[in-house]
Amino acid sequence: MKSTVETLSPTRVRLAIEVPFDELKPSLQKAYREIGSQVQIPGFRRGKIPAAVIDQRVGRGTVLNEAVQEAIPQQILAAVREHEVKTLGRPEVEITEFTDGNPLIFTAEVDVRPEITIPDLSGVTVTVPAVEIGDAEIDEQINGLRERFSTLKTVERPAAEGDYVQLDLRATVDGEEVPGGSATNISHEVGSKQLLPGLDEVLVGLSAGADTTFTTQLVGGDFAGRDADVAITVRTVKDKQLPEVNDEFAQMASEFDTLEELRNDLRERLAKVKKVEQIYAARDEALKELVEAADIPAPEGIVKDEVEGRKQAMTDQLERIGASLEDYLTSEEKTEEQIDAELTEAATEGVRIQLLLDTIADQQDVQVSDDEFGHEIVHRAQRAQMQPQQYYDQLVQSGAAAAVFGDVRRGKALAYVMEQVTMKDSEGTTLTLDDLREAGEDEHAGHNH
Repeated sequence: MKSTVETLSPTRVRLAIEVPFDELKPSLQKAYREIGSQVQIPGFRRGKIPAAVIDQRVGRGTVLNEAVQEAIPQQILAAVREHEVKTLGRPEVEITEFTDGNPLIFTAEVDVRPEITIPDLSGVTVTVPAVEIGDAEIDEQINGLRERFSTLKTVERPAAEGDYVQLDLRATVDGEEVPGGSATNISHEVGSKQLLPGLDEVLVGLSAGADTTFTTQLVGGDFAGRDADVAITVRTVKDKQLPEVNDEFAQMASEFDTLEELRNDLRERLAKVKKVEQIYAARDEALKELVEAADIPAPEGIVKDEVEGRKQAMTDQLERIGASLEDYLTSEEKTEEQIDAELTEAATEGVRIQLLLDTIADQQDVQVSDDEFGHEIVHRAQRAQMQPQQYYDQLVQSGAAAAVFGDVRRGKALAYVMEQVTMKDSEGTTLTLDDLREAGEDEHAGHNH
């Protein structure tokens, strides 16, 4: 085999490979064996069919094609080793010329890991805003608790927005009842727009025992797009009563005896959440600075694969909730080109960060122990609601185990980055990985969330 390598860009090379016909003979023999074991030819035992008979019945071209498909990956691997090319992703192969008895000449374009110079990590300082918790945020939390402990009390007055009404409704189109368009004694919050368009507007001002009708356009079912007449009867009007905010409320809504203790606890919880967010923001800022400083290019093939993967995951997710990509585009008021551009930007950034972390992991000789790898498998299996062994077997079958291993290694490299760079908040307080562990994110400090 003869091969040359041509650099197309800092992240892509083209290998030109020429394989003498003699070197293809092992692949050719294997192809005859494979095909011979799959076809049935009367008068011959399966797997004992002479090559000449296979040529005649199946065609020599089919055998040559099978042999070439088998030989190409091996030849690429040999050329990659010979030229010490650090490949990424799948090669794009083009056969230049090949005829029976002559050399196989082909090219393979493949993404490669660019040469990256990592700046001195200890010289990098990032600053993020200090954590601030205003009284308004605590009030918001308290209001959420009040809502949870609210009670409904029947009132003798017309319904107003925010009240709850018990009502009957019946929808008809041209006097014909709409299937599933009737309900009795249902509870509805006035103004919540949870039921039919137009209902909330007519409910305001109605008292218990009142009847009325209104027109609404139906969105689903047999009468979709048609106007329906809806007759409603209000049975009761209830006022939502929120508990007063005092020590008694604190005792009812929490394990604390006083409102002050409850507010302090909410403040502490909120501070922890914000602390985690703050350190992740500092981590992201540090990665952004390093990627820029190291001027890391993103291999186009890898980015393309990543974009396709992300788009597929997005489509699958939408399908699970019964929606399509078109529905999503409509709701977000975006074109497919815009989504592709956004995904490409995110994927490019993600790939650049991966290359940065892989390079750091190599430099620092980061190792992943069986324990660490097993721990990650257990964690992912839990998220996927599967048994760890079953999850691992699936990973191995789909060939994704190496990718998970790579993620764990990058996670460790990321933790190393966070320990080396200086992270501060706007008040000058230094932030560390230990702060993150204390805030309850211990095991997955290095992970991308």
